[in-house]
Amino acid sequence: MMGSLNRGGTETLLLDCFQHRSSAAFDFIGIYRKEGQLSDAYCETQVPLFRLRPRSVFDLRYFWHLRRFIHSEQLTLLHAQQPLDAVFARMASFGMPVKIVLTLHGYDYGLHRFERWLMRVALRLSDRILCVSNTQKAYYQQRYSLPTAKIRTLYNGISFEKLDQAVMSSIREELHLSKECLLLGSVGNFVSGRDQMTLCRFLKIAHASTLDFRFLFVGAKSASEPERYDECVRYCTQNGLMSHVLFLGTRHDVPSILNQLDAFLYASDHDTFGIAVIEAMASRVPVFVNDWEVMREITDEGRYATLYKTKQEEDLWRVFHDFITHPDSYRQKAQQAATWTRQHFSIQSYLSQLKEIYMEVSKE
Repeated sequence: MMGSLNRGGTETLLLDCFQHRSSAAFDFIGIYRKEGQLSDAYCETQVPLFRLRPRSVFDLRYFWHLRRFIHSEQLTLLHAQQPLDAVFARMASFGMPVKIVLTLHGYDYGLHRFERWLMRVALRLSDRILCVSNTQKAYYQQRYSLPTAKIRTLYNGISFEKLDQAVMSSIREELHLSKECLLLGSVGNFVSGRDQMTLCRFLKIAHASTLDFRFLFVGAKSASEPERYDECVRYCTQNGLMSHVLFLGTRHDVPSILNQLDAFLYASDHDTFGIAVIEAMASRVPVFVNDWEVMREITDEGRYATLYKTKQEEDLWRVFHDFITHPDSYRQKAQQAATWTRQHFSIQSYLSQLKEIYMEVSKE
């Protein structure tokens, strides 16, 4: 059960699941509420996809349609990707032998009173709660006093085939860059949880050092938080960086771009996993990421990426300058990171573990 089919970390994960349906070893369909940028891509997977859209949180007609749908499709388990869908699933399946699984993709920071209430209700009504990292699991378990048996970690899975099979159109040719110019980049929409401003401040230091570089910000401006994008553009403009920094917006060739970067830089405020970081590591690109707890977790405490102190652009410049001085050692580390990442975060492994969880919950 999904909200919209817009481009984002959750939607990309589920699209990878749909595209690897043959690896799942269980049948599934998709139920969503809103169309989005990935609608066509979802349809191309040929996985049955149904749109059911409530007019409000308490739309009785929606619950009736969903209940009839559960019965007609003989569904035995509903996997919600948002707390709201977990509540919808339980209400629509009341009295039916249907299990509810909820994956928490974010934190509860900044929730309004009703949203916080909805979160508590969703956690209570779900038969199993999945978190995408141990860091996130520890937070929710402590904050909501969840029993250990009810909550577990399931790392996001990545389709590495799309990285390996990417059509290699030259981003350097598109942007008219020389081979000598250092090509750097970061991937992620300009939303809460991301910290592109630290990267902008780092770029000011890099520019002052007379480093020949271009930095690519790949990610959309948020309609609900436009100030995050605007602040970065304003900072780069005021500090004379716009000839070195490009805001590319949403791109459909991210795997191709990752494969051509000389280095990938990332800054997080409170990511729960970091799909973009994992994809960069799997692309054999030297990765620099702040030492936020979950980033330490998914890089094996910095063994497979270079960590810098959160919010400290000077420390990022310190470790990055070492990369400029000794690039070969960082590229060797990137090769090792790709091997490790592909062993631990594949979409096939994700689907295999998901099947085990479904079977476990169904037997309870």
